[in-house]
Amino acid sequence: MLFNIIWLSLRNRMKEKESIVYFYIPKQVTILDLTGIVQVFEEAINIGFDYHLQFISNDSCIKSSSGIELSSLKNFRETNPTKNDIVFIFGSSTRKIINPNEDKTFYDWLQKANANEATICSVCSGAFLLAESGLLNNKQCTIHWDLINRMKVDFPHVKIEENTLFTKSDNIYTCAGVVTGIDLALFLIEERHGKQIATDVAKELVVYKRRLATDEQVSVYVQHRSHGDEKIHAVQDWIIHNLEKASTIDDLAELVFVSPRNLTRTFKKQTGITIAEYRTKLRIEKAKSLLTNSDYKVEHIASLCGYKTSKQLRMVLEKHFEALPTEIKNKLS
Repeated sequence: MLFNIIWLSLRNRMKEKESIVYFYIPKQVTILDLTGIVQVFEEAINIGFDYHLQFISNDSCIKSSSGIELSSLKNFRETNPTKNDIVFIFGSSTRKIINPNEDKTFYDWLQKANANEATICSVCSGAFLLAESGLLNNKQCTIHWDLINRMKVDFPHVKIEENTLFTKSDNIYTCAGVVTGIDLALFLIEERHGKQIATDVAKELVVYKRRLATDEQVSVYVQHRSHGDEKIHAVQDWIIHNLEKASTIDDLAELVFVSPRNLTRTFKKQTGITIAEYRTKLRIEKAKSLLTNSDYKVEHIASLCGYKTSKQLRMVLEKHFEALPTEIKNKLS
């Protein structure tokens, strides 16, 4: 029986048409933008899916932002992405970003790939190339937080989705870049092959947490930490790792040997929010992750997040309900 299941699975995979994944590499590309996504599809290949990786550019040799040279690149003009293919367009490093200077043939190539219904994805400042080609006109777009204002000025017809990891608009996908490219690539694997395969790939990559498109670009775990107060950092660390535990201001103050009043005042001064607000943000983030990435019942998730009942968790999440993915809403209903 097990053999038959494995054989049917392999046979179905063999029936799938080969997909070419094109990686368009410009000058000063950020290596992690590229390699993270490449590794996702390499793992999919190792599992048995029929992807062919094609590295293309305007030149046969490109120097990355870190100085690593990439050679033996195929000229993009020699390729013709079609409906089953995926095209990743990378940009330059956000620190060394240059104006899009690809010639008209590149933008014509992009337009043809779009007309062929290829899946077209930009990574970080690669969105500027899509915008220059006209593919992002009146479409939603995600880009690195440090480039949002420039995109708004240069391409006012692009609808920027601020503080998201990646965005899908028809066959056009855009992401904030660097490690969010991995999030986008896993999302594409899930769309094509299902959640279990995407999870298997993520496990192989030792991805700690699969993030949602709507997750913030700046993780909640590093927000409100741009201060130098070690005692407040210690309190923040304790809260992060002990969300399921009940603790009062007195308990937290005792941890760092200050008075409750002094802790309350200093925490707000250093972080800009209260301890209660900080803890709630962390609990919401943990609840979203567990609701998305586990099969736990809502009651158990509420307990792990420090709530006595699932009703308490639901009441907190109701305030953020509109921003929650459908999958989470269904679990809460």
